[in-house]
Amino acid sequence: MNAIISASELADALRSERPPVLLDVRWQLSTAAASGQPFDGRAAYASGHLPGAVFVDLDRELASAPGPRGRHPLPDLDVFGAAMRRAGVSAGTPVVAYDGGIGWAAARAWWLLRWTGHPDVRVLDGGLPAWDGPLETEASTPAEGDFVPKPAEGAVLDADGAAALARSGVLLDARAGERYRGEVEPIDPVGGHIPGALSAPTSDNVDADGRFRPAAELRARFGELGATRDVPVGVYCGSGVSAAHEVLALEVAGIPAALYVGSWSEWTSDPARPVAVGPDPQ
Repeated sequence: MNAIISASELADALRSERPPVLLDVRWQLSTAAASGQPFDGRAAYASGHLPGAVFVDLDRELASAPGPRGRHPLPDLDVFGAAMRRAGVSAGTPVVAYDGGIGWAAARAWWLLRWTGHPDVRVLDGGLPAWDGPLETEASTPAEGDFVPKPAEGAVLDADGAAALARSGVLLDARAGERYRGEVEPIDPVGGHIPGALSAPTSDNVDADGRFRPAAELRARFGELGATRDVPVGVYCGSGVSAAHEVLALEVAGIPAALYVGSWSEWTSDPARPVAVGPDPQ
């Protein structure tokens, strides 16, 4: 099953006998919008969302509180499961997640659901801007779902696992190249990358319209970095959100990958961990 869905395909699915549950996961990395006011995903949802969609709060329901494990560590599974059931998610119902267009937050929801055992989850390619159908402003209250998260083994990396994978397989850094090289670091205390990691910015996964590049192009892109189905692959970013988008892109390309959820924000919380700078992975 394809991990992404186009707006036209979603419109058809919503008219089918088995319409998907819709998760609105609008979120921004920066808390400040252009107006100078903090971004409010709930307000964005209330101003217009796909019919039947339920708002999901990335910071509170798709992650736990920031701390030594990073800015967006794994959520408490009871909290995550309750949020999914509130949204109407059941084990036997398809799910489509979307966000404001960049795809990071929707991919985080996709990854968490897949990691915890849901078999049928996709991301709306291009997000809300790709949708040309009707919107609604009333909050949706679907019937309670029955989904119970059951994490899979091997899909999550910790700091030691990421360091080991950088030596034995392929570890991709999904942040912007200048952050990888350590030329600038706007959020975390130290710039640079995990020694051995390869720069693979998430922005290169999509075209100018924010839609994923074709699977063959993504497969070629990752193949040039040594990431194929034949080697273990892992991804990290700043806090495990944009890296989920990279894991999604790898899935589109047919390449399974693990996610280092703590990512650079966890890695740099321990000053004893090594940091590489410049374009050289080491």
